[in-house]
Amino acid sequence: MFIQTQPLSDEDRMQFFPGRQVLPNGSVLFDDAEKGKEKSPLAARLFDIPGVQAIEFGEDVITVTKLSAAEKGPMWIQLKPMVLAAIMDHYMTGMPVLNGPISEVGENSYSDEDQVIVDAVRELVEERVRPQLLDDGGDLQFKAYDPTTGLITLEMDSSGLSTPAFGTQIKIENTIKHFVPEISRVKFDRMVQETEVEDGDRPGLRTPEAEAIRILLETRINPAIAAHGGYIDLIDIQEDVAYVEMAGGCQGCGMADATLKQGVEVEIKKAVPSIGQVLDVTDHAGGTNPYYTGY
Repeated sequence: MFIQTQPLSDEDRMQFFPGRQVLPNGSVLFDDAEKGKEKSPLAARLFDIPGVQAIEFGEDVITVTKLSAAEKGPMWIQLKPMVLAAIMDHYMTGMPVLNGPISEVGENSYSDEDQVIVDAVRELVEERVRPQLLDDGGDLQFKAYDPTTGLITLEMDSSGLSTPAFGTQIKIENTIKHFVPEISRVKFDRMVQETEVEDGDRPGLRTPEAEAIRILLETRINPAIAAHGGYIDLIDIQEDVAYVEMAGGCQGCGMADATLKQGVEVEIKKAVPSIGQVLDVTDHAGGTNPYYTGY
């Protein structure tokens, strides 16, 4: 098990990324050791380490706050190995992170200052963004806020949109960042109903390789081609072949093949070495593609 760490601007706080799910959604903050030990086996292990003051669990991150130097707290060079060992020991036991559902423990336990930001985003989503998205066949809802990075996570259903999902996401992110400047980035997760529609009988879309390709498309490739009005979706993975569809300005573009072979395929293979080939299933000229035969 390899755990990554990330120091924060507050020198008494550090993030630990175990490479596994911490919570299915939302976040939970424990700033009381006794309550933390009661509600979470992992928090109990961490609070047993001298100098640990508070613990926050996110979807894929554990944020530990230690006592400050003024409070005679330990240095990270002393504390970090013990935190890493506690996290590894917990995951080896197979025990849950929380004793019960998040709703019973205290979902999204934000500080008063952070709650103001969360409320502002919720209001913006519900009153300005979501109504327009519903009119266009989509849906959107608030999911979580990470105060340490300024990241807002939204759940989005884009399966019925009449416009490219990526372009819509850019507009939503720009709107939120404009009205709530404390937000640095917006992440979009798929709603359950959309995942069911998209995955269907395509098990390749429910693999770690597919998730890695989706992240690559959303964070690197689609932003690069958005200036040309295009975007690329992952359609399926079968064995070592990734099938993608090019839409927007990329559909029917004379440079589509060069974009795929010289750019997209190279990046995907680099990010996911198990992928041996990337095939474009876009109907650029109204013809058929063997991939769809019997589908």
